[in-house]
Amino acid sequence: MKKIEPMYSTIIIGTGFGGLSAAINLKKLHINDFVMLERRSFCGGTWRQNRYPGAAVDVPSPLYSFENEPYPWSRLYAKQAELEAYTLHLIDKHELNEKILLNSEVLESRWVNDHWRLTLSNGNVLTARTVINATGPLSTPVVPNFQGKDTFSGLSFHCNDWPKDLSIKGKKVAIVGSGASAIQIIPAIVEEVDELHVFQRTPHWILPRIDFSFAKWVKPLLTNKWLYGALKWSIYVHHELRVLAFKYSKALLKVLAQIPAIRHLKKQIKDDTLRNTLTPNFMIGCKRILMSNTYYPALQKHKVTLHNKDNGIQAINEHGILTNQGEQVDVDLIVYATGFDAADSMISYSVIGRNNIALKDQWRDYPRAYLGTSIPNFPNFFVVTGPNTGIGHTSAIFVIESQIRYINICLEKIKNNPHLSIEPTEYAEDEYTKMVHSEMTKTVWHYGGCQSWYQNASGKVIAMFPGFSFTFRKLCKRFKSAHHLLKEHNL
Repeated sequence: MKKIEPMYSTIIIGTGFGGLSAAINLKKLHINDFVMLERRSFCGGTWRQNRYPGAAVDVPSPLYSFENEPYPWSRLYAKQAELEAYTLHLIDKHELNEKILLNSEVLESRWVNDHWRLTLSNGNVLTARTVINATGPLSTPVVPNFQGKDTFSGLSFHCNDWPKDLSIKGKKVAIVGSGASAIQIIPAIVEEVDELHVFQRTPHWILPRIDFSFAKWVKPLLTNKWLYGALKWSIYVHHELRVLAFKYSKALLKVLAQIPAIRHLKKQIKDDTLRNTLTPNFMIGCKRILMSNTYYPALQKHKVTLHNKDNGIQAINEHGILTNQGEQVDVDLIVYATGFDAADSMISYSVIGRNNIALKDQWRDYPRAYLGTSIPNFPNFFVVTGPNTGIGHTSAIFVIESQIRYINICLEKIKNNPHLSIEPTEYAEDEYTKMVHSEMTKTVWHYGGCQSWYQNASGKVIAMFPGFSFTFRKLCKRFKSAHHLLKEHNL
């Protein structure tokens, strides 16, 4: 068979922080023959896509940044515009614009003999030795299929697709959801709208948000590599201690998180009935812990109506929402702040590996991967923010950079032989997965008494890593040859 020369050494799918980290590190390895595919008409991922009012990071800005990439943040918790600026700064600094192909959605990635063949929605076909999937775990929005959803005559959309220059002044708005996005949107728009209806399925635990602007004299110091590093690592250590509560001590979790959350709720909500509606019936940490000083006050505005599960959505009609209690709520706009499919739709396109094995079939029970990154039967294929790599207590970027360390080692193994592929053995992946889910039983994400987006349809916690992030990094740095299959393809 005639050898088909790959067009690229590596194809990166996605241009968010995962894709950018992969690209920057490829350049450090002196691998420059790569391309980045972006399905949208613009690059940059989460913080260029999520433009909804109030959008901001929930991790301190210095921690939510790349290693050796200091930035003069204006405040402790950066808002969307500044996060977008940081993203573009990285792209410009590392000259990645020339590597990005926009409007290039992947429909299929197929292993053919010794390389990957990618079919795009625009009809193009690209080939590469290696694929790094960096589409991100929060890239597939979920909108419940409410009865009559498509009959609504007004404007409706997922908050991930907030229309540019949308005016909500004087409008009657329904927010469906009360999670991380909703608690940022609601305070940001409450003063502009005429009416605001919030449909809450389950309440979340909320802690105060301790945020502040950095003084002018501090901002220049944040560009100093050493000072920035010291600040970043001090924040990291403080956040890492939270694992002791999430995994090792229910009492500590209660003292450090649940009691302060109850105190915050009682302080801001004086009405007993409303406070009961906003009190979760599960242990704090089971779902994502939210932070806000403005959400509870916003809900108590005279123009806001909170609909709980008992008075939730029965159906949607032309004029708005019909509740379970038969109340018709007429609105001009419906915003779905209903989250993402972070477990079962981790990779949205078709992936066909060695011997025509489909990834969706291999993941039929639940997504699983060695170090959450590489998969048996899928040579030279790596997943950034893959199964069980989420982190509930610190920055996702730390985990991404840990995965990239492992990917770099794998790429070095095959770099000088164009016919060589690498993948984990089935035994290694199986043992790793057993370890992860065994450790998961010790965490609040497993025993906390809630159903969350951390879990997939099987009930297993797929999104989170059950331990310290430095433990995960240690696993990624200690490459074990016995856990991998190196195969030379002689065509």
